[in-house]
Amino acid sequence: FSTYVSWWIRQAITRSIADQARTIRIPVHMIETINKLNRISRQMLQEMGREPTPEELGERMEMPEDKIRKVLKIAKEPISMETPIGDDEDSHLGDFIEDSTMQSPIDVATVESLKEATRDVLSGLTAREAKVLRMRFGIDMNTDHTLEEVGKQFDVTRER
Repeated sequence: FSTYVSWWIRQAITRSIADQARTIRIPVHMIETINKLNRISRQMLQEMGREPTPEELGERMEMPEDKIRKVLKIAKEPISMETPIGDDEDSHLGDFIEDSTMQSPIDVATVESLKEATRDVLSGLTAREAKVLRMRFGIDMNTDHTLEEVGKQFDVTRER
């Protein structure tokens, strides 16, 4: 029993640190792989006098190169979006990331211009003609309608 106690305690401490040390939790087996990779990388740095390539690490660890690259990617610490940028540190990293859900100002202006032009054209038509066009093309509506649906609404054939 006493032979293993120190190793069990050491393992429990190491696993506890691995579980709680990072912002994003990484599974313990992956932490152990990262630690092994770092240890071997330091050894190879001492031997070769330079950082080892993923291919060299893969050979030494008997792992495929793509797995080594994935482990290296997982090992990177996340960067806060609030990280100050610039000399004055008045900007944050998050300020420079594009919000792809927002439309560009030029697109918004173009759409508004087209809506205004469409309203102008429709205002010059009779109420019936304007409603036919609105229904057919879905202008200011949830959906557009078929010729048959528009015809039924106005009690005419779809060709008319």
